[in-house]
Amino acid sequence: MAENYDVIVVGSGPGGYVTAIRSAQLGLKTAIVEREHLGGICLNWGCIPTKALLRSAEILDHANHAKNYGLTLEGKITANVKDVVARSRGVSARLNGGVAFLMKKNKVDVIWGEAKLTKPGEIVVGAPSKPAVQPQNPVPKGVKGEGTYTAKHIIVATGARPRALPGIEPDGKLIWTYFEAMKPEEFPKSLLVMGSGAIGIEFASFYRSMGVDVTVVELLPQIMPVEDAEISAFARKQLEKRGLKIITDAKVTKVEKGANDVTAHVETKDGKVTPIKADRLISAVGVQGNIENLGLEALGVKTDRGCIVTDGYGKTNVAGIYAIGDVAGPPMLAHKAEHEGVICVEKIAGVPGVHALDKGKIPGCTYCDPQVASVGLTEAKAKELGRDIRVGRYSFGANGKAIALGEDQGLIKTIFDKKTGELIGAHMVGAEVTELIQGFVVAMNLETTEEELMHTVFPHPTLSEMMKESVLDAYGRVLNA
Repeated sequence: MAENYDVIVVGSGPGGYVTAIRSAQLGLKTAIVEREHLGGICLNWGCIPTKALLRSAEILDHANHAKNYGLTLEGKITANVKDVVARSRGVSARLNGGVAFLMKKNKVDVIWGEAKLTKPGEIVVGAPSKPAVQPQNPVPKGVKGEGTYTAKHIIVATGARPRALPGIEPDGKLIWTYFEAMKPEEFPKSLLVMGSGAIGIEFASFYRSMGVDVTVVELLPQIMPVEDAEISAFARKQLEKRGLKIITDAKVTKVEKGANDVTAHVETKDGKVTPIKADRLISAVGVQGNIENLGLEALGVKTDRGCIVTDGYGKTNVAGIYAIGDVAGPPMLAHKAEHEGVICVEKIAGVPGVHALDKGKIPGCTYCDPQVASVGLTEAKAKELGRDIRVGRYSFGANGKAIALGEDQGLIKTIFDKKTGELIGAHMVGAEVTELIQGFVVAMNLETTEEELMHTVFPHPTLSEMMKESVLDAYGRVLNA
C-alpha cells in the first residue's frame, strides 16, 4: 500500500528543501525525493562551492598586492590547486550534512531515488539512474527507498543542468561544464570561456586570479547581458585591467580537439573567423530545466522552452502538480527558488495574504572581481517601457571607506520614476556590492520613495553611504562628490 503525504517535493535543492521545511512548519505531512545529493546543484556544485573558490582567489589577489597595504610577505604566494579544491569541497560537504539535519529536525521524510509522476497525486520512486556525483556525501541514514507514494500536492523542484551546444558538447576532459571547472586536477595554462553570464564570468575571474591566461567569448554586444549597460562596461574595463581577454559580438562556430588542448574557431560579427588555442574550454552558455523522465508529458503538464509553465503561485495547468525554481523558468537563481517555494506551499496551506512572486524585485549577483549586483529595471529597459526617469550615480573613488580598503574602483547607479519618486532599479559594480544590494531590494519591496531614502541615516564610514549619495545625485543633491 502506498504511503500517503500531504505534500511531496521532488528535488532537494535550495527551492526544494526550503519548501519542504515550510510545508512541515505549516503542519503538512511532507516528504522530499532526492536522487543524488541533498542541497542540489547550488549547494554541491554551484552557488556555495564556487564562492569558496572565489574566496581563495580573493585572498590570493590581496596577498599578491600586500605592498599596497604597507605589508611585506616573504616569498612568492602561490595557489595549491588540490588544497583550493579540497577547501571548496569541504564547505559543500559541511552544508550537505546540514540539510540532512534540517530534514530530520523538521520531520520531513527523505525518499532516496528517482521520481516519476504516474498520475496526479502519485509518484513512483525507482533506483537512481546514475551514481551520485559527490561520493564524499553518502546517502543519509534513515531515508526511505523505492516504491509508490501519494500526495494531494506534488511540487516539482528538479532544477537545471548545463546547456550544451551541438558540436561543442562537454566531454569532461577538454571541454568543461562548471562540474569539471570546479575541481581541476591542475590549473591549465590557458582557458577559453564560452559565455559571459554569471557562471562564465565567475570562473573566468577565478582562473585569472590563479594565473591562467583567460579569454571570454560572448555572443551579445556586452558581457553579463542582463546587467545595465553602463555597469557591464565598467566591469569589463576592470576585468580587462586584470588581464582577461574579452571578445563580444562573437561566437564559437567549431572546436577542434588536440591531445591536450582545443582550438576554438571564433567568428566575429564582421564574419572574420579567428582560431584560438587553449588548454581547456568552459561551456557556460546557460542552463536548461530538468523536465525529462518525470512523466510530465503523459500527464499533460504544459511546458515552454524547456521549463514548466506555472502561475505566480507555482501551480501548473494540472491540478495537484506544481513547479518551483529553475525548472519553472527564469530567473534561474537559488533565492528565487526558495521564495517561490514558500509562496507555493503557503498558498497550498491557505495562509492568508500570500502574494504572487514579483520577479521584478529579485536581485541578481555575480561574484567576480569586481562584484556586480542589481535589482529592478536597467536604464535601457526603463526607457523602453516609456518611463520618465531620474538616474543617480556615485563612484567608489569618492567614498572614504572604499579608499581605505584599497577598493576605490566601482559605481552605484539608481533609477527613479520622475513622477512618483519610486525606486525602480539599482545597479552596482565594485567591492562587496553583493552584500549592499539587499538594502535597495528592501526599499523596493517597501515601495520606498527617494524622499524616504534621503532621510535615512547611513553609518559612516561605510560603503553603504554610496547608496544614499547615488539617490541624492539623482535629484541634484549629492553631498560628497
